[in-house]
Amino acid sequence: MAEGLRERKKRQTRQYISDVATGLFLERGFEAVTVAEIAEAANVSVNTVYNYFPAKEDLFLDRSKGVVDQLSRWVRGRRDGESAAGAVLRELREEVESVSPRAGLFAGYAQFMKVVDESSALRSRLWAIGQEVLDDLERTLREETGAPDDDPVPSLMAGQIGWLHSTVRAAVGRGMLAGGEPNEVSREVLLLLDEMEGLLSEKVLNYAVRGAE
Repeated sequence: MAEGLRERKKRQTRQYISDVATGLFLERGFEAVTVAEIAEAANVSVNTVYNYFPAKEDLFLDRSKGVVDQLSRWVRGRRDGESAAGAVLRELREEVESVSPRAGLFAGYAQFMKVVDESSALRSRLWAIGQEVLDDLERTLREETGAPDDDPVPSLMAGQIGWLHSTVRAAVGRGMLAGGEPNEVSREVLLLLDEMEGLLSEKVLNYAVRGAE
């Protein structure tokens, strides 16, 4: 369905407020900027800001919804003969090897991570998002394997697979924050991925293989 004028205007307003807020956060730090200052800079009311973003953290982490179901999307899109962990390893390698901005491999990511590193509120929100990722992945693994609700294996597997994702993201963040160039950090993280895969058991690497009986 085509986007209507009203929906497009709301989306554009939301994006504009987020962009203004992000600029202020990057310039002055998350804690130093108030919602009232963001509203004034964006030429909207404080209520309008809260209508689009229920919490201040949402203004900086406004793309978190796309992160929560990323692992589930990768698992659902796994190839014939590929396991859940195999699909995630492949997707992570492709992102890192291509020096994709989606993996945080771009020049401005260090500044983004600096803001996060200096804010306990943002670090807490990122932790909560990580828990949402694991819960979403566990539900997907149960659906994909037909495991009953009382089977602990999907939860355990979600933890192992989620570890791959969170560790790679953290390594990229540390590398960029330390002043590394995207290509350099990419090479280091690819080596780390090889080490991580070697630590996974055969049971994890062969769990939820598409097409397996």
